[in-house]
Amino acid sequence: MKINLDTPVVESREQRLGTIIAWDGKASELSRESAYARGESCGGQCGGRDKARTLCELQGPFTQGSVCSEQMVECQAGNVRDAVLVQHSPIGCGAGQVIYNSIYRNGLALRKLPVENLRMICTNLEEKDMVFGGIDKLQQSIRDAWERNKPKAIFISTSCSTGIIGDDVDSVASQMEAELGIPVIPLHCEGFKSKHWSTGFDATQHGIVRQLVRKNPKKQEDLVNVINLWGSDVFTPMLAELGLRVNYVVDLATVDDLAQLSEAAATVGFCYTLSSYMAAALEQQFGVPEVKAPQPYGFAGTDAWLRELARVTHREEQAEVYIAKEHQRIAPRLAELRQQLKGLKGYVATGSAYAHGLIAVLRELGIQVDGSLVFHHDPIYDSQDARQDSLAHLVDHYGDVPAFSVCNRQQYQFYGLLQRVKPDFILIRHNGLAPLASRLGIPAAPLGDEHHALGYQGIINLGETILEIMAHKKFHEDLAAHTRLPYKSWWLKQKDPFILAKDANLLKKERAAYV
Repeated sequence: MKINLDTPVVESREQRLGTIIAWDGKASELSRESAYARGESCGGQCGGRDKARTLCELQGPFTQGSVCSEQMVECQAGNVRDAVLVQHSPIGCGAGQVIYNSIYRNGLALRKLPVENLRMICTNLEEKDMVFGGIDKLQQSIRDAWERNKPKAIFISTSCSTGIIGDDVDSVASQMEAELGIPVIPLHCEGFKSKHWSTGFDATQHGIVRQLVRKNPKKQEDLVNVINLWGSDVFTPMLAELGLRVNYVVDLATVDDLAQLSEAAATVGFCYTLSSYMAAALEQQFGVPEVKAPQPYGFAGTDAWLRELARVTHREEQAEVYIAKEHQRIAPRLAELRQQLKGLKGYVATGSAYAHGLIAVLRELGIQVDGSLVFHHDPIYDSQDARQDSLAHLVDHYGDVPAFSVCNRQQYQFYGLLQRVKPDFILIRHNGLAPLASRLGIPAAPLGDEHHALGYQGIINLGETILEIMAHKKFHEDLAAHTRLPYKSWWLKQKDPFILAKDANLLKKERAAYV
């Protein structure tokens, strides 16, 4: 799949990959319908396209709440340490700056970097700007960003409002780049252009590869790009065993870190949802090989990932020594954890590829996983290499997941999803789902550090975290006994969380009953 850097606008996930946000069934069924490693399809019943893989998607009657692509640009471009993000939007779109500043500061502390506030400016579009345009405000905001911070680059994120009024953001970016003498990078991420927020990751990475990456790179044969978020520094000691150095991007990176992306010996990531686009673009445009292997979770995934990275960087002997050493090191504690966790049932509610990895780790720990909620599903990733089919890897190495649901974080469905599998605990990355689980007596482990379960040590980390949250289960059971859910009894009695998508008349029937 060819990445097109001639245009400043990234193709949405729906266009490139066939991304869906609603589906329900077994993990094995979704893997087969995705036709990634399986080589099968739904028979063209959905009007398939040449580029993206098309799946039969459930269509619900409403959306209770979600996230947009622009917010993902906030948490990526807004986290480049010596750059500034200008949000060309109404002030409401800038509300995320509060939580992202907290996450940014915590991420810096995790990496033992100087803790500081992020640098974002909102153009604060108002009603008159929606009529007459907001170009003047954008130009002034870019100049303000330069005068206040003297950044090495300035990113511009668009919004639904700027998409509606048609402000020529690209021309302003070109003009201001010539005026200031630094890269000024437009990132087109209008929320209504894609049904899933992960397109915002791609928008940021598209702009970086187009305008920041060195076009005539001097190769560094021991440098590995690691595409991640804010997680703790687990890759440095791991890759040091192979004699490799880490270039962490995009979050918490500097502009210079981003510029040297084209100079690396390879590119890896902790989650293919996040890393797919940039890794493919770097390989196509600059010959930086993307490591095509399962994600580094559990023994099977981590072994295969290390061996492929070692093959690409010509360090096979070091990898085998490290793999054997780590298997031996964690074996005693893993045996203890499997005994302590015996009989527990877990549930994973996170982004898609990340969830595939977490389920693998849970099953390494001997924990039963009957259900999972993933926030979207990409039938393929940008490389289209079957070795990166994380869902097929999960099913083939760790077994099926009977209740495997795709849903973009709809609270009203989450109740039914948990009720049909009744887990002892859940793993999440987005804390908004945890309160509902607590009201059902189910403790949650919010994995704010996305690297917590990665690699061999990650198996141990996750097992110990589960023991910690299970020690507080009585608190959640007491909470469940003294709280009520904000849903009508007819909805709580529904056995199928996706019934509204399957029966379009159900809401009408229910409303009629109350008339």
